[in-house]
Amino acid sequence: MIAENDIATKVLDLCFKIHRQYGPGLFESVYEEILCYELTKTGLLFKRQQGIPVIHEEMKLEIGFRADLIVCEKVLFELKSIETFADIHYKQVLTYLKLTNLKLGVLINFNVSMLKNGIKRVVNKL
Repeated sequence: MIAENDIATKVLDLCFKIHRQYGPGLFESVYEEILCYELTKTGLLFKRQQGIPVIHEEMKLEIGFRADLIVCEKVLFELKSIETFADIHYKQVLTYLKLTNLKLGVLINFNVSMLKNGIKRVVNKL
């Protein structure tokens, strides 16, 4: 069984590889497509654009939100290609974590000159 931190490290290594090759400036969807291609080569299981239901009492909204990637059913990745993170981006990932009962989320902004400055870990109940 692979730990959350190990999954995050493997995916982030791929993100660094992609960012070194293409740099900032592409659409989020392009980074996502390339990352999914690279993830497929690793053999790590992942779900892309995974629907996250919202359940309120007896009412269930089948797809309240969509997570960009959930890897090994343990770590949620939200990809961005924006000027800078806003508070709402952290809240979005934390909400996704709460709704999925996952503990670790990683928010990645590819639109930065140094990718290490565009990575934020978000934790739920740790």
